[in-house]
Amino acid sequence: MQPARKRNFRGAMDKRFARADLAPYAADAARSPGRLVAEPPSPTRSEFQRDRDRIVHSTAFRRLADKTQVFVHHEGDHFRTRLTHTIEVAQIARALARALKLDDDLAEAVALGHDLGHTPFGHTGEDALDACMAGHGGFDHNSQALRIVTELERRYAEFDGLNLMQPTVSGLVKHNGPLVDPSGAPSERYRKRGLSEAILRYDRLQPLDLSRQPSLEAQAAAIADDIAYDAHDMDDGLRAGLFTLVDIRAAVPFVDGLLSEIDDRYPKLEEPRVIHELTRRVITRFIEDVIHETGQLISEAKIDSPEAVGAASRPLVGHSAAMAEADRDIKAFLFARMYRHPSVQRARDQADAIVRRLFEAYLADPSTMPTDWAAKAGQGERARAVADYIAGMTDRFAIHEHARLFDGSPELR
Repeated sequence: MQPARKRNFRGAMDKRFARADLAPYAADAARSPGRLVAEPPSPTRSEFQRDRDRIVHSTAFRRLADKTQVFVHHEGDHFRTRLTHTIEVAQIARALARALKLDDDLAEAVALGHDLGHTPFGHTGEDALDACMAGHGGFDHNSQALRIVTELERRYAEFDGLNLMQPTVSGLVKHNGPLVDPSGAPSERYRKRGLSEAILRYDRLQPLDLSRQPSLEAQAAAIADDIAYDAHDMDDGLRAGLFTLVDIRAAVPFVDGLLSEIDDRYPKLEEPRVIHELTRRVITRFIEDVIHETGQLISEAKIDSPEAVGAASRPLVGHSAAMAEADRDIKAFLFARMYRHPSVQRARDQADAIVRRLFEAYLADPSTMPTDWAAKAGQGERARAVADYIAGMTDRFAIHEHARLFDGSPELR
């Protein structure tokens, strides 16, 4: 990370791309701290459009194509990867932002970047790497996403990272809510171990307002992530045969109601089409509910500026009570019947072993990593360099590396 330059080009650019269609509480690039390293304006794109494009063109984004969502790539080409999930989150975030008259480019940028820090093998890989890093500051995919967009991507001539706008960086770090309370104490999620050094270091260079609510655009990206998980994990689980429509219908009243609608309108519809109808209706109902509920919350709180959003006592993008209950029911069902399904758990256990063995091998002998990564391990904290290398791997590459260093690899089935 590099200190900000004194030059500031924001004014000329932002006037050219000012949008009259946005609500007064939408994020405003012209009023934000801008980029850590000042750059001349683009003649064709707004600042948040540039951020979105830089994320899409990053190496970390491309690698999401072969990183697990729930199933590993061996399970079939039609199940979702971390990349397809990310694209679906971005679509939902855009829909929410446009309906609420927010900056949809910022919402899309945060959505597209929210999973950049994920390891191979989904949350299993993250948990394994976090355990390996227990004595070295731990591992968290949100702080890893920050490190990717501010340090680890090394493509541009004038700076490390992607040099994103402050609202984009802030949205990536705290889209799920403030990281500290007004006194500076870590929030519940970070209370046990504290905030990562990467977040604290960047916050000293360019404050991220860690105690304030995220922008409405970042909140839209966060709830879009939840909606996508609910709908698409349900879709994948049904098509994989981990549970049936009868199973989820009996456990989740919201889903039962939607299936009744489908049965009434299409009484002889074949099951694959029923599953698709269910998936699209889940997404639609959640989106419509969030739009209505958020509009009420904004009105009740008399929110009239981005600053008022940050000062709010609670998130403003959310579900109604009824839909929040449906969300909890779906997540509880998926946790029990999908994420803890014996076949998925077997693959999780094997993936955990791969990550842990790779970490131990590289830590013991950094020369087994590529030359540039071995050099990084020798220049600074070895464990962090090893974690960075593993976190950047795809599922396929991690399996290949395990087979190279050890006698074979599990099939993750």
